[in-house]
Amino acid sequence: MGSFSVWHWLIVLVIIMLVFGTKKIGNMGSDLGKAVKGFKDGVKGDDEKTGGATNAAPSQVADKATIDIDAKEKTKS
Repeated sequence: MGSFSVWHWLIVLVIIMLVFGTKKIGNMGSDLGKAVKGFKDGVKGDDEKTGGATNAAPSQVADKATIDIDAKEKTKS
């Protein structure tokens, strides 16, 4: 048994679309995208809690347009 050709994969794709429908396949794709984004946000949130990338030195910041400053409160004398 050899490898499948492009025509085999196209036939399989057409059968899957007939069984599930394009709307359901699109919904599954968007749900999968949301799940991946949620996972990335969760990993990023854990990284911030442990002090990973948030404590980077200014020379290590990927975005050069970001300016890191310390705000000071004025006191009345």
